[in-house]
Amino acid sequence: MITLKDNIKDIEFGNWNELIFNSSNSTFFQTPQCFRFYKSLSFMKPFVFSVFEDGIIKGVIAGYIQQEKNRLKHFVTRRAIIPGGALLADDISGEALTKLLLKCRSELKKNAIYIEFRNFNDYSAHKEIFAKCGFAYNEHLNFHIDTSSEDVIQENLGKSRKRDIKTSLRDGAEFVENPSLDDVRSFYGILRELYTTKVKTPLFPYEFFEKLFTSGIGIYRLVRFNGEIIGGTLCVGLKNRALYEWFACGRDGEFKNIFPSTMATFAGMEYGTRNGYPLFDMMGAGRPDEGYGVREFKAKFGGKLVEHGRFVCVCHPLQYGIGKLGVRFLKRK
Repeated sequence: MITLKDNIKDIEFGNWNELIFNSSNSTFFQTPQCFRFYKSLSFMKPFVFSVFEDGIIKGVIAGYIQQEKNRLKHFVTRRAIIPGGALLADDISGEALTKLLLKCRSELKKNAIYIEFRNFNDYSAHKEIFAKCGFAYNEHLNFHIDTSSEDVIQENLGKSRKRDIKTSLRDGAEFVENPSLDDVRSFYGILRELYTTKVKTPLFPYEFFEKLFTSGIGIYRLVRFNGEIIGGTLCVGLKNRALYEWFACGRDGEFKNIFPSTMATFAGMEYGTRNGYPLFDMMGAGRPDEGYGVREFKAKFGGKLVEHGRFVCVCHPLQYGIGKLGVRFLKRK
């Protein structure tokens, strides 16, 4: 018998964590810990859907609905995001997955213009079922870096990255492994400037970064030079699986022979090796048919280029089209 549930109270965390442990596509973003973090934020509406077969949990879809505060932007930007993709038992039946996806779609379309699964693992075996349930597949690249040992990191790291790290340390930059909240606030300022001037997409409010710090969930590795924070990386992790680089930034080009973005990502990789994370997930390298400068930067850390894509269901095509036009306009400014 297949049973669907859409309330966090209906899922035993022990069973949920067991699915995390046994599934080949589990990530940090599908854990109860991550869901509770989403729930603590004032600007997100988290959701969770689960499916059981004969009383055994076989799938969980957990994510959040994000929207802009501005009323006009709110109308065209409501989106349901599932970072990491769906958490699925390796033996989930096609019928159970179908019912889970249809439940997800029917519930979320009430509050979201579109639904997007951002896959961090290979879901090729389920593509046909996603398509039948109204989720189109869009190609999207990523880099996975082997962090099983420091020797492996050094062997795979590009020569230019090694040189940049060496000269940065030689000329006075340093890693900050245990930053203060003030350091995190400085990091956020750099990140906000980057998103305002170059990325030109919405950035989570400071509340997000502060709570990741105070909760102990977020792993901050920052870079200091001449007494001030000039870059850093924010990671989260699932032990024995992967460390995820959620955000990274640096005041690159401002200081001679100092490369803060390179130092920040390298610091995250080293943290992964020292703390039992055999894989460093760079969380995206753009679409293969589009030029993407960040992809070139990430490629020089010696990772494996993978294409796990995204599943997208557009619930309200007119609003979705208006939203896409708005994003294009903002990025041209």
